[in-house]
Amino acid sequence: MSDQKEQSGGESLVQTLVAAQVDVCFANPGTSEMHFVAALDTNPDMRCVLGLFEGVVTGAADGYGRMAGKPAVTLTHLGPGLANGLANLHNAKKARTPVVNVVGDHATFHRQYDAPLTSDVEGIAGPVSGWVKVSQSADDVAADGAAAVQSAMTPPGQVATLILPADTAWNRTLASAAPRPVLRPKAFSASLVDEVAQALGLGESSVILINGFVSESRSALLNRVAQLTGARVVMDTFVPRVQRGAGRADVQRLPYFGEQAADVFKGIKHLILVSTQPPITFFAYPEKPNWLTPDDCQIHTLVERDEDIDGALLALVDAVGASATQVQVLPAQVPDVPTGELTPANLGAAFGHYFPENAVVVDEGGTSAGGCSYATRGAHPHDWLMLTGGAIGYGLPCAVGAAVACPDRRVICLQGDGAGMYTNQALWTQAREQLDVTNIIFANQSYSILQVEFGRVGAHNPGPKAMSMLDLRNPELNWVSLADGMGMPAWRVRTVAEFVTAYRASLAMSGPSLIEALL
Repeated sequence: MSDQKEQSGGESLVQTLVAAQVDVCFANPGTSEMHFVAALDTNPDMRCVLGLFEGVVTGAADGYGRMAGKPAVTLTHLGPGLANGLANLHNAKKARTPVVNVVGDHATFHRQYDAPLTSDVEGIAGPVSGWVKVSQSADDVAADGAAAVQSAMTPPGQVATLILPADTAWNRTLASAAPRPVLRPKAFSASLVDEVAQALGLGESSVILINGFVSESRSALLNRVAQLTGARVVMDTFVPRVQRGAGRADVQRLPYFGEQAADVFKGIKHLILVSTQPPITFFAYPEKPNWLTPDDCQIHTLVERDEDIDGALLALVDAVGASATQVQVLPAQVPDVPTGELTPANLGAAFGHYFPENAVVVDEGGTSAGGCSYATRGAHPHDWLMLTGGAIGYGLPCAVGAAVACPDRRVICLQGDGAGMYTNQALWTQAREQLDVTNIIFANQSYSILQVEFGRVGAHNPGPKAMSMLDLRNPELNWVSLADGMGMPAWRVRTVAEFVTAYRASLAMSGPSLIEALL
């Protein structure tokens, strides 16, 4: 056709992505991706954000997808580069985040020589991806890109990996591809809605357990059901995103430790699953149960993750006769500011007292962030993102992606010091992009959760070698120096008063900053 334009395969991919409204690329490219990088210059609508480690790239795409509701594209270099980013792709998979994961590979004709970076890219990508494809020629790239976007957006979302051999990116093509239609969630089962309504109508002790995006509207619908039936509404320990705060219905969070979680379900007769699975402990422990539901409890699935969750909840409200029930919301609550030395509890109180409007909180605070969560239950309405897959090093990169997705909102990253060292390169990206991120580092100078778990798994009485594996004091980390070296202002604080001064200063400035809270 006369209106067809010859372009490189890389250019056709960028054009296809932008046409499908995938207009942010988090990248750590190498030699094989240079034609994709060059193609970025040909399309002004594609924003490219550099990460200095692939775990930053993939974690940023996770945070972006959770907040934007659409995928970003990642760009990594061959199998080893992809492998560096796998932990945060694992978290994205567990969060059901849409991600278009582009991985460069050797040219198709070069693979036979087994060059040093040759690897099984498909095999590496498979465990974290819902869809994997290798482009075979430049003529296929545009169509493969359109398919990748559609696949990433398959409800509720998934990682779609497109492997791009170098020659498919540099060869010329006339091919193009229009965006594919966005797939709708599967229909919910009306019979399951009736089954759940009948179970809730028995007046027996019941818990409704939800995962996925715990939106304000979903919490409100579940609150109506709970008020009318007496059921309790609980969300999984780690959900990808929850909208919380004053004026919104409260949803109890399932405790992390199995004993405490089991207490939530003690004595219940019915467990209603909403976009989740029956609760289990995070790990197996000697002589401790890992199944948290009582043996005589009936388990009912209202709706699966890939089904119409909102439609099912609306139908359930109607089925139990709760349509006219007034939603019970949290009142505004502002904690008082304590004094003295910093502890997780009094830091949390100060955090909640000065909490900004419409914030996005990224939580990888481990054992120290509970005070912040508690103190903000009745704070200004906000979003809270959590570590869904358990792979640490998610917080700082996720904050990058959330800030890119929401440039008009303050992002606050609650970050444990040990986990933060996995991907501290994200601070550089925050500074480079001048993202409005307040990073609060809980500096207890240890892998605190592992010190707790040591005894829980039955490994009692640790000696000096064992404890040295859980200690970060030799040498002592200095996050202020790290932040300065990455290009952002930072404060080291030991008292509540010092924290308040630094926290308020951070919230008042544009761009990123860091507070190292010594606990």
